[in-house]
Amino acid sequence: MLRILIILDEEEIRTMLRQVLIDEGYDVEEAADPAEGTELYRKKPADLIITDMIMPKKEGTETIMDLKREFPNVKIIAISEGARVGPEPYLEIADGLGADRIFTKPFSVAELLDAIQRILT
Repeated sequence: MLRILIILDEEEIRTMLRQVLIDEGYDVEEAADPAEGTELYRKKPADLIITDMIMPKKEGTETIMDLKREFPNVKIIAISEGARVGPEPYLEIADGLGADRIFTKPFSVAELLDAIQRILT
């Protein structure tokens, strides 16, 4: 069974994503912040990480850089709704850091599932 790690500080979105992914047959682990997510990944690597770009304790750019430095082949989907400047700058950085796919919130669950399938096959 393919394993996905969700790193999102927004509990409502994290819970919704977890349930959708479980319904699709994925094993899902979740973390409320990047430090917890990175530690979970170190202990039991996932096939894919879905991470938010803007979080209180550590931004997604740092998370992606740290994970890619330690695990160069890690697969990552970055999501963002942006802050005052909108999501584009954050997602462009994520793309440049090696994210496999980027999404602007709100996004279509169908598009996300399609991206996951493409990345993991």
